[in-house]
Amino acid sequence: MGAMKTPGVYVIEKSAFPNSVVEVATAVPAFVGYTEFALNGSKLLLNKPWRITSFAEFVLYFGSAPKPGFTFKPSDKEGYTISRNDAYSFFYNMRFFFSNGGGPCYIVSVGSYKDGLSQTALVNGIVQLEKEQEPTMIVIPEAVALVYADDCSVVQQKMLQHCGIMQNRIAILDVFEGYKSRDDKNSDVVASFRDKIGTENLMYGASYYPWLNTAISNENDIRFDNISGGLEDLKKMLIIDAPRLKSDIEKIGEDLESKDISEIHKVLNSHSKLYNSVIKQMQEQLNLLPPSAAMAGLYTMVDSTREVWKAPANISLNAVVSPAVNISSAEQEDLNIPLDGKAINAIRNFIGEGVLVWGARTLDGNSFDWRYINVRRTMIMLQESIKLVCKAYVFEPNTANTWVVIRSTISNFLTGIWKRGGLAGSKPEDAFSVHVGLGDTMTTEDILEGIIRITVLVAVSRPAEFIEITFQQQMQKS
Repeated sequence: MGAMKTPGVYVIEKSAFPNSVVEVATAVPAFVGYTEFALNGSKLLLNKPWRITSFAEFVLYFGSAPKPGFTFKPSDKEGYTISRNDAYSFFYNMRFFFSNGGGPCYIVSVGSYKDGLSQTALVNGIVQLEKEQEPTMIVIPEAVALVYADDCSVVQQKMLQHCGIMQNRIAILDVFEGYKSRDDKNSDVVASFRDKIGTENLMYGASYYPWLNTAISNENDIRFDNISGGLEDLKKMLIIDAPRLKSDIEKIGEDLESKDISEIHKVLNSHSKLYNSVIKQMQEQLNLLPPSAAMAGLYTMVDSTREVWKAPANISLNAVVSPAVNISSAEQEDLNIPLDGKAINAIRNFIGEGVLVWGARTLDGNSFDWRYINVRRTMIMLQESIKLVCKAYVFEPNTANTWVVIRSTISNFLTGIWKRGGLAGSKPEDAFSVHVGLGDTMTTEDILEGIIRITVLVAVSRPAEFIEITFQQQMQKS
């Protein structure tokens, strides 16, 4: 208060309470991929991170799904084969995300369905997130849709590098060709993933295997007009399979109205086993999705119901029919605890329980500090929350009064986290400690240079990954 120079009554208000720490959001994923368009009214959103809160908003700003294209080809061995012509799956992955509890997220559209999938474009999408502080996860499900495994690994390494630089988010990664079994004749897809992912910033990454057979796309999304190659061969085989429907079959490929396509589709689907089988295979290919988007939704759901320190595991996935590969307990051993520490979290089908996420490790599985996903994410939350509140003390006097306020502010915040179960210990003193001040964390040189050094020690609660029950017979007592 300025000097009192005029007679009168002066009122002085003093703050009774110090600043409090506000927890930062823990489940705000950022997705990078290809969309139908990227518009907010007339404003172009291409390569611009845009926050949405629902699937309806995604459709509003980024459009709908591409029209899937397939090629039908007769085969001597199997009768016929179906192959998908396009690899754009971002729309379906976003639907998968919201089906599993997804909420607010950022979208970076790097191109439209007229563009080809590009490693360069996806990497550029990652760069656009460098100025965004809110995202806590980065997910690029279309990375595994790139033609070559090396291109996919470049994108995934850039994801990890980005997270290592930002230090406030993690990358959720998929295994390239993760729909294949590990004993596939061409290669072990898990071993290939580990070889190509590198060794840097593994504490900021988590990966899941295998891919999933989902129920995201329904039967109304696929009809004969989705077949862009081999139509004449299909028509010949359909006439043999259902000769009574020859007049309808011959209309396939003509310029028909949507209602006529729907009517012919219904008739063929009901009376032709071949057509029904073709449609089913096309739908299965469309519904085969990598798990990263669903896991981002599951992280969001767990954070909102059980807090960020609950391991995102032993939880069922929605809109999932089955894993693309069935994994046994013995087969999971190398996934969970490999010699190189690059743990891959398994998604398994349990009788009577459904499809469960059965792993909670980061790619840095040999690290006692950062082995578990929930520990890494809890520490990110604590670091970001405390960093934000400490901004209020920049340029404050570097004296004991400021140190006391900082210590009490952080201690009050951590006490609240401990009471909610986020920190381990029977009492607060066992769960954390906060150090700041001259002779403790600082020297006189630090004060002269305007530096406040704060040391926070926390015991983050860890998951009970292995539970051992010992049984032993005892002597009869009566």
